[in-house]
Amino acid sequence: MTAADAVRSLRPDSMEVLNSECFCISLDAAALHQALESEIGQPGLFELIKQRCPHLFAARPVFLSHAHLTRMVRVVQAIESVVGMPAYRDEVLATAPAIARHDPGGAKGVFFGYDFHVAEDGFGLIEINTNAGGAMLNSVLARAHRACCPAIDVLLPAPTNASEFEDRIVSMFRREWALGGHDRPLRSIAIVDEVPAEQYLYPEFLLFQRLFERHGLQAVIADPAEFCLRGGLLWHGDVAIDLVYNRLTDFSLAEQASATLREAYLRNAMVLTPHPQAHALYADKRNLALLSDAARLQAFGVPQATQDVLLAGIPRTEIVEARHAERLWRERRHLFFKPFAGFGGRAAYRGDKVTKRVWREILAGGYVAQALVAPGGRVISNQEPVQVLKFDLRDYVYDGSVQWVAARLYQGQTTNFRTSGGGFAPVYGAPAEGCAG
Repeated sequence: MTAADAVRSLRPDSMEVLNSECFCISLDAAALHQALESEIGQPGLFELIKQRCPHLFAARPVFLSHAHLTRMVRVVQAIESVVGMPAYRDEVLATAPAIARHDPGGAKGVFFGYDFHVAEDGFGLIEINTNAGGAMLNSVLARAHRACCPAIDVLLPAPTNASEFEDRIVSMFRREWALGGHDRPLRSIAIVDEVPAEQYLYPEFLLFQRLFERHGLQAVIADPAEFCLRGGLLWHGDVAIDLVYNRLTDFSLAEQASATLREAYLRNAMVLTPHPQAHALYADKRNLALLSDAARLQAFGVPQATQDVLLAGIPRTEIVEARHAERLWRERRHLFFKPFAGFGGRAAYRGDKVTKRVWREILAGGYVAQALVAPGGRVISNQEPVQVLKFDLRDYVYDGSVQWVAARLYQGQTTNFRTSGGGFAPVYGAPAEGCAG
C-alpha cells in the first residue's frame, strides 16, 4: 500500500503505512516563528524556545485511525463514569492525603492528560495526569505544519481549529470560576509553578499569559512562595487573584513554599485548578490497579459494558508488594514500574532495564507494576540510516470531554523532549466524534 492509497482508505493499518512512509508534512519553521512572535506569543519567544528547549516540536506528524481515536474517547468516558461513583471515591479518598478530602467547590480541574500507547499490535492507557502541559504549545504547532501533497492535505484540520481551541481554553477557565460559586466575571489568573522562569515549559506559561490577556484577564506567572493572604483574598503583589492555574508537582500542597496556597485553598479564598482532590481521584497510579481489576470494578457496581472497555483499554496494573517480589522479578521484562505520584517519567523503569539496586528501591514501596504496552513508532526520515522514534498520545480532557489530541515523539524509556526530531507532534486522521484535535 502506498501513502496515497493509505490516505484514501483511512483504515487502522493505513495509518501504520503513513507513519512509516509519509514524509511530505513537516514543521514550517517560518510559520512557527510567526505564530510565536505574533499576537499569539511575544517577541523573543521563538529564540527562547530554540535556546531553552530546541526539541520541543517534532518535525513530523503522527497519523491515527478513526477507530483508535474513538477507542481513546471511550476509555476516557468509562474512567470518568467510574470516578463519579461514590464507592470508588470513598475508597480512593480514604487513603489519600487529608487535603484531597477538602471540597474543591465545584471546580473540575483543567487539562487532564490521558496518555496512551497505540500501535498496530497494542493499545493501552498508560497513565493519567491532572496538570498536563503542552496544550498551548500544540495550539501553536497546529499553525505551523504544512503538507505539500494534495492526498495528505485532506487529513489536516481546518486552519480555524487552533483559534477555536484557544477560545475553548479561556471558556474552560471561566467555567471553573463559575463552578466555584462566583457570579461576577473572572478577572485575574495566576499561573503557578516552582521557580517558573527556570521550568522547561516556561515558554508555554508565557503563551498562556498572553492568551489570558488577549481575552481581558489579568495574568501573572508566579512561584508559590510569592503570594499572601489578606482580607480573605489571595494576593500577588497588588493583584487580587481569583483563580490559580496550578502547574505544581507538589500535588497535595505539602511543601513549605506552597503553605500560602494551601491555606488559601482550604479557606476557599480562590479557585484552584487542578486541585489535590482531582490528583487523588485520577492521577495516583494506584488507581490504575483498581481500574484494571475486574473484581474491584464488580465490587464498585460498574456496569459490565464499562468494565469491558476498561479491562481491554488499561494494561493490568498492580501495587508492588514484597510478598510478590519473586514473581514480579521473574516477569519484569513484561512490566513497567512507576511511582504512585510520579510524573514526566521520573523514577519510572522498564522492567528489562531494572538493576538489582533499583529493584531494592522499588520493593521498598510506593510503586506499581504495569503490563508493558509498546508505544507506536514513527519513521521521521527516509534517508539512511532510517530513524524511527517512539510516540505516545495525549488526550487533553476537561470534564470528561476530549478537547485535543497530540503526540510526543521520543527515544528512550519515556518521553523526554531531548530527542532530535522529537517533541510534540500533531495527530492527523479521521477525527473521532467529540474530538477536536
